[in-house]
Formats: sequence, structure tokens, C-alpha cells
Amino acid sequence: MKEEFLELLRKVNREGIEDLISFLEKSDFFKAPASTRFHGDYEQGLVEHSLDVYKILKHKVENCIKSIDIPEESIIIIGLLHDICKTNFYKVDYRNAKNSLGVWEKVPYYTIEDTIPYGHGEKSVMMLTEYIKLTPEEKYAIRWHMGYTEPKEIYNTIGAAYTKYPIALLTHEADLEATYLIGR
Repeated sequence: MKEEFLELLRKVNREGIEDLISFLEKSDFFKAPASTRFHGDYEQGLVEHSLDVYKILKHKVENCIKSIDIPEESIIIIGLLHDICKTNFYKVDYRNAKNSLGVWEKVPYYTIEDTIPYGHGEKSVMMLTEYIKLTPEEKYAIRWHMGYTEPKEIYNTIGAAYTKYPIALLTHEADLEATYLIGR
């Protein structure tokens, strides 16, 4: 999966992309889970989920009932890097659980260690802009990819973002589909 991910990311022709790739390779991105208990809650879950979101998003853009004019490199950036905020975010801890024989044993599980408490989508945008310049469409799609799981007080803002940048809505849908229809 790492090779497929990097091959796609290297199609992006932006200043700073190699520095971003270097950061990802030095981080836990390619080993990290996508979550602690929902989807991809296992080693390499994050890279797997990111590839799934990219593939679904690409399909959605190509088959959308409304024509969406967005470059392939934007689809790559949005799909692959929407959850970059989960880099160096999880750590392994241990708890006691009974095994299949009913004997207690220490088992590993993922827990959160958020050293940069800046939100989710906005944190991904912030992290990416430390390496590459993002287009407005990319910023909005990544920022609002969590959709209506955000607090209800900002639903009008989310709706306005989806109206202005339909790629943001498609990104949210792709993330949901990758989580609930493909999620392993």
C-alpha cells in the first residue's frame, strides 16, 4: 500500500511535495491506524483508508451528476491526505482482557495522544500547508470532510462550503463510503 500511495502522491507537481513525502516516511503515517475503534483500527489502517477515499472520490468526480472541473492532482491530495492529522496521533497502550480460554492477558490497543490539539480537518489543512500550497477547493474539501459529524452549530457553514465547493461534499461522501461500505 505504501508504494501505491507514494506513486500517486509523486504525480503531484507542487513545490514541497518531496518534503511532504519525506515527513510522511519519517512519521508513523504508513503504520498508523485510521481510528481507535471504528474503521481501520489496526496497523496500516490509515494508509488503507486514505487510498480507499482517493479511489472513491476519483470515481465520484468522474461520475457526478454535476460536472466538477478539478485536476487529478487535487483529487490525489484531497483523497490521500484528508486525514494527515492522524499522523503521530495514536499510540499503543495495553489493557487486560480475557483470551479465548478465559485467561487474563495484556493486549495492545490504540489510544490517542494529540500533541497538536487543532481540530481534525483544519489540522490536516494546517499540516499540509507547512509543505505545499493548497487550492481553495483542496482546503475546503479537507477542512469539511467530516461533514455533519461536526457540531450542529456550524451546519450552515458546512452547507455553504458544500454549495461553493461541491468537491467538499463529494469528499465527505467518499470518506463515509470508505468507512462504512469498505471499512475493514
